[in-house]
Amino acid sequence: MFLALYANENQELLEHSSIAMLGRTGSNWVEPEELEMIPLPRGASLVTVPYYIPVGLDGDRLTYFESDPSGRGQKAYAVAALLPQGFTRTLLPACVSSRGAGDLPLLGYAAVGFKNGQVYTAAVQTDEHRKWHPVNYNTARLPERINRQLRQYPDNRILQHLAHCSLDYSCFTAQNIFYRRWEGGIPTMPSCNADCIGCISESHHGADSPQQRLTFVPDAQEIAEIAGDHLQNAKEAIISFGQGCEGEPALNAPRLAEAIKMVRQQTDRGTININTNAGFSSGLSQLYDAGLDSMRVTIFSFDEDNYVKYHRPRNYKFASVRDSIAHARAKGVNVSINLLVFPGFTDRESEIEALLEFIRKNPVDMIQLRNLNIDPDYLLDLFDSQEAGMGMLTFLSILQQELPQVRIGSYTHPLRCDKRE
Repeated sequence: MFLALYANENQELLEHSSIAMLGRTGSNWVEPEELEMIPLPRGASLVTVPYYIPVGLDGDRLTYFESDPSGRGQKAYAVAALLPQGFTRTLLPACVSSRGAGDLPLLGYAAVGFKNGQVYTAAVQTDEHRKWHPVNYNTARLPERINRQLRQYPDNRILQHLAHCSLDYSCFTAQNIFYRRWEGGIPTMPSCNADCIGCISESHHGADSPQQRLTFVPDAQEIAEIAGDHLQNAKEAIISFGQGCEGEPALNAPRLAEAIKMVRQQTDRGTININTNAGFSSGLSQLYDAGLDSMRVTIFSFDEDNYVKYHRPRNYKFASVRDSIAHARAKGVNVSINLLVFPGFTDRESEIEALLEFIRKNPVDMIQLRNLNIDPDYLLDLFDSQEAGMGMLTFLSILQQELPQVRIGSYTHPLRCDKRE
């Protein structure tokens, strides 16, 4: 059995010597199976869940402990893990809100437990995570790198924005622009054509968004300046439009298309990618024709009613997403689904069936699993159902069995490499 973990007011991490750990899937508390738990991976962080009380199992009896069981007379707080990219959460932490608790921050809390002297978390590895390990970011020389590129492109407003994202938000894709490696993000559009309830740059429910959205629309020269530099000089280079600090990039299609053409006149190195909701089909068509290499489409649910309830699209329908994917594939664009994963919802039989039906009719190259950062109670109040999840491991097994031609992973991979890589 995995023992319950908790934190006290001194921020000490402690295990309960006799209380078994519980996890949460949907609205249910469950004992984790061995295969649902892995040793806490490098790059993960342990955090308290604000104003939440840990819940465990004492024999066959639920136990809520508000005070530190070690007898120090302090309060006890629930603990969770924040996973690095490449790991998919299998269970949420089992805990209950205390008096005065509001909506949780937009973080992807995963359940944790203790066994044989080691901390475990409810997760499974779904991609290689070397590039996204925190040790590769926020290094001592990052400010120097930022200042060097700002001096090189002193009038580029995007670069100034990315410097802010790098230093104030520790955004990895922003930092990669300055490290000149891997996937670098280029935000270009403040407005959006959806009001997703889990948006991380604009608050659409009780939880504050963790970052500010871009406030200007850059011109094609500014976009091409950064994109061309990155693709020519970065290792395993990807530039991605559609970052957490912007709206829907396809709404800026004329400028993006012009910038893509400018970049491809400079170099054929690297991958040009867009992260999109795929609702603005005519805008995306301009990008396919300009030379877009890959497209990642964010989807919470393939059930149309649930899709609309979560994404709250404006001026497009779910059919537009389907049409955009089909058109992209016909144009030779590599298409991935950015599936927002939530244990107890994503693994419902009805959700799995809707996903399989969609992918069979609208083939894609990859499904990227992204842990959905949202308050569980808020989400499940919107998607109330008596249908229980089948378990995230069962969900993954079904995907691999039913869609063997589709790659399962966690993030965008480069499509173009040259001999220097």
